Amino acid sequence: MSTKSTINAAFLAGAVAAALSSFAIAAPLTEEQVKAAMDAGKEKCFGVALKGQNDCAAGPGTTCQATSTVDYQGNSWKFVDGGTCATMELPDGRKGSPEVLSRDLPS
Repeated sequence: MSTKSTINAAFLAGAVAAALSSFAIAAPLTEEQVKAAMDAGKEKCFGVALKGQNDCAAGPGTTCQATSTVDYQGNSWKFVDGGTCATMELPDGRKGSPEVLSRDLPS
């Protein structure tokens, strides 16, 4: 195999691996993952995740994990330590919520 063929094959393998890993990140959390987080004292908190860092529920047109398109998107949630959701200090006086929020939604 020539050097050029080896480099092309390595590049193709890397591209395939990157594509597959992006699908894995966007997959919904399994029931076991949610249960483990809840058992560890975590709670779902809407409106606290930065763009692309939500754990799930990122509104219509999205799949799940890491699919929020706006910082602090009100209809996406992230696991936080139990009892801290509504007291987290966010920019511009925003607060997290255990329920879906209608603020900071993508246009």
